Amino acid sequence: MKVYTKTGDAGTTSLVGGKRVPKECARLESYGTIDELNCQVGLLLTYVAEQIDRDCLISVQNCLFIIGAQLATEAPNVPSCVITLDDVTKLEQSIDQASEGLPKWRGFTLPGGCRAAAHAHVCRTVCRRAERRILALNATEKVDTQLLAYVNRLSDYFYVLALRLNFLQGTEEILWKK
Repeated sequence: MKVYTKTGDAGTTSLVGGKRVPKECARLESYGTIDELNCQVGLLLTYVAEQIDRDCLISVQNCLFIIGAQLATEAPNVPSCVITLDDVTKLEQSIDQASEGLPKWRGFTLPGGCRAAAHAHVCRTVCRRAERRILALNATEKVDTQLLAYVNRLSDYFYVLALRLNFLQGTEEILWKK
């Protein structure tokens, strides 16, 4: 199988189902940014040692694939390929679990710290951009509410994970100063 098809040389691509769309359309921007986030999560995994965190990140990657598939089609989603309330709930539980044992919140922190935490912050910001791209799509084409909730929670997860990773490494957070 050849990877290249030459069908996109003129600036269009196919959605799931075959419809051709411009490569700069809102739908492609949204799932392209989700793909970028998934790659960043893969890189983050190379810095994370704790199995519980690795398992959560792999679960996130699987959900990001589902989100990409949902965004890549205009047709009603196949029930086995959608983000569910259970996915959102599991992510909320992961946020709560990652928060356990962390020091009391002392204020906003600057992104950084150990390498893993710094990269979790990169994932957080790419996630926020993906959310903005999905919301732009949602302004013209309805996007599933559970997908929107999941992506919104996911940036919170990356923030808490960054705090956790710095805590586990014994790296002091740098507080934002006015």
